[in-house]
Amino acid sequence: MVPAELDAGPLDHRPDAAVETAAYFVVAESLTNVAKHSHAHRCVIGLRHAEGTLRVWVADDGVGGAALAKGHGLRGLDDRLHAVGGRLRITSPDEGPTTITAELPCP
Repeated sequence: MVPAELDAGPLDHRPDAAVETAAYFVVAESLTNVAKHSHAHRCVIGLRHAEGTLRVWVADDGVGGAALAKGHGLRGLDDRLHAVGGRLRITSPDEGPTTITAELPCP
């Protein structure tokens, strides 16, 4: 088990259902990757809403190496985000750490 911390800013309204669902899957898939592959000691789940964008991220202190390779869960996340006008960014050098960030339109 990897301890997780929540770093959430205020939301002035509930996001559109498609955006909310995409954000959920970003967190769920990212936490699965942390638990299965990262060898991390801790992770942070972040959430911010500003200037019409909902930003959701999961960062860990693990070994790195996460990628958008075909057939992997992160590729599916990327497709899901594009379907609602969002984008996925992954920073995960070898030796870590890893941060997976989703940016979703949320007026």
